[in-house]
Amino acid sequence: MRVEPITNPKHIKAIKKLLNDKPRDRLLFIMGTNSGLRAQDILSLKVSDVKGLNVGDRITIKEKKTKKYNVIIINEEVSEALSYFFETINPKDSDYLFKSRKGANYPLTTFRVTRLVQSWVDEINLNINAGAHTLRKTFCYIQRTQFGVPWEVISKRCNHSSPSITRRYLGVKEEEVEQILLNNI
Repeated sequence: MRVEPITNPKHIKAIKKLLNDKPRDRLLFIMGTNSGLRAQDILSLKVSDVKGLNVGDRITIKEKKTKKYNVIIINEEVSEALSYFFETINPKDSDYLFKSRKGANYPLTTFRVTRLVQSWVDEINLNINAGAHTLRKTFCYIQRTQFGVPWEVISKRCNHSSPSITRRYLGVKEEEVEQILLNNI
């Protein structure tokens, strides 16, 4: 079963509020919904990759799936989440940013992120099939619906190999298609 995006900005805010006392998880949610990267690529970040970054700074990563290079540009929200993370947690530079709480210096797994995301949406009573990819799909959906970003730009951002993949991410609903039929030309 495919995971779905979080489509309502109120639900996004509710999850951020829910995670206020969990700096690692809050940063994961915010970075995931603000970058459009796959969870596995975000999970590979180390503390040294992000420490001291400011709004507008960028991180270049090599995507595990595509082997293509991509960037994260630190926006205001990610910067604030990073600041809160570093104020609350005092990690070593060599630590994974999203370190597992189980023993040595290992990152969270994508499977664990899936369980976390589903627990967050369940906790705010949002009835969707959620997982690690929900963060990426939420980024795509919000970029299209709230900011009017064309699907071609979203496709390039996500390094998708075909337009059909991007269209699945965009969450176009039947009501939207019917709404255009009311437009006068």
